[in-house]
Amino acid sequence: FTTQPRYLGVTTRPPMDKGNVDFIPVMYYRHGELPPGIICDVYMTPVSAPDKHGYCSFGSGLFMSKTMAAAARTVVAEVHEDFIRTGGENHIHVSEIDYFVEPTTPPAALPTTQRSEEEVAMTEVICTLIAAELIHDGDTVQIGLGSVSSPIGMYLGNKNDLGIHTEVIPGGIARLVKEGVITGKYKKINPGKVVASAGIGVFPDELDIIDGNPNFEFYDFTYTDDLRILVNQENYVAINNALAVDLGGQACSESFGPFMYTGTGGQTIFTITAAYCNPGRSIIVTPSSAMVKGRHISRIVPTLEPGSVVTAQRAFVDYVVTEYGIAELRGKSLKQRAATLIEVAHPDFQADLRREAKRIYHI
Repeated sequence: FTTQPRYLGVTTRPPMDKGNVDFIPVMYYRHGELPPGIICDVYMTPVSAPDKHGYCSFGSGLFMSKTMAAAARTVVAEVHEDFIRTGGENHIHVSEIDYFVEPTTPPAALPTTQRSEEEVAMTEVICTLIAAELIHDGDTVQIGLGSVSSPIGMYLGNKNDLGIHTEVIPGGIARLVKEGVITGKYKKINPGKVVASAGIGVFPDELDIIDGNPNFEFYDFTYTDDLRILVNQENYVAINNALAVDLGGQACSESFGPFMYTGTGGQTIFTITAAYCNPGRSIIVTPSSAMVKGRHISRIVPTLEPGSVVTAQRAFVDYVVTEYGIAELRGKSLKQRAATLIEVAHPDFQADLRREAKRIYHI
């Protein structure tokens, strides 16, 4: 069989590198419909045990299970007694399931990623800048999955009446709901509710906060990422990671050149949404530099490497944030964008970037 994922992670990157995975780019989501090219004959999914009404929960990871199960010829469900329950679409009736099985081995632990003290420090600076300057009381926030964006919840404790509409809830968000920081008071869609498709990286005590809490509603990706629904929000702030950003503001968040590393996910849709939800803000976060195979490289580059995927198109990128500051791009010319991006680049690379900016943009 051939694996055809829509997103790549630690378990799918190695076979992708060997040519054993056939990646499907997806950024088209319509509620209740499978994206083009996604075919599902047999769907295997973990669920909770049925409740007294015969409904099972998809636990802390709904993802696209609701739509996949509805489209599949056969549904096989593996029962987990410890799964949490939420509102929204996070349920499936026993009548929709063809086979139940019991798990015979515990789930395999995902490999852990070690981060250096320098990387942690850069993340702290970036998240502090965003929380202080770019997120305002009453905003509805989307948080992309990634080492720099995911921790943002740890820095929002002094805000008021925030809302959440995102793909994945990271750690810290559930605690902010419990503390009354996140209320969803001003959300136009699902007011008062934290909307997501899954919780990834949430702390153990946060699962207890989410379980049965009416403030949390989990929906299928086809709902959380449906542009037709999203554009009805107001004050929408999209925060997403990038692997590289060029001097025009284009963000590559899913590949190294033509070689896939992650996937589009909802980033493209969320950045577009932020542009339409006036006064929304689309924020791209990235450390200014990285060590790759022992070589120090800049994340701010003159042009993206040939074959790189443009995940966030430059016209929809309002801010780029590194540990050296905030580059505001909205409404600026290419020359102005290049100048402000160089200011937040790592000092070791600024001279080279200025030379390239002069060559490309005649600065």
